[in-house]
Amino acid sequence: MIRLNVFVQVAGDNRAAVVAAAKELVAASLKDKGCVAYDVFESSTRPDVLMICETWQDDASLSVHQQAPHFTTLVPKIESMATMKIERFEF
Repeated sequence: MIRLNVFVQVAGDNRAAVVAAAKELVAASLKDKGCVAYDVFESSTRPDVLMICETWQDDASLSVHQQAPHFTTLVPKIESMATMKIERFEF
């Protein structure tokens, strides 16, 4: 399995739009084949930090997800308003 922790740092004026896009991404991604878990979390200590946590069965499922219309539309939208850092773990 593959776990991605995507840290999103966003300024206050863009926060609501980034949260909305992230929630839309979560809802669509949960329907993707091979998606084990997908959620967005808000930091309780830093209002400018969110984390998208996703778990995939394998690289093939993740690759298909990364080419899906919801991914190719929403991720660039989030990236235009925030800074993203990705951590990848395999287990």
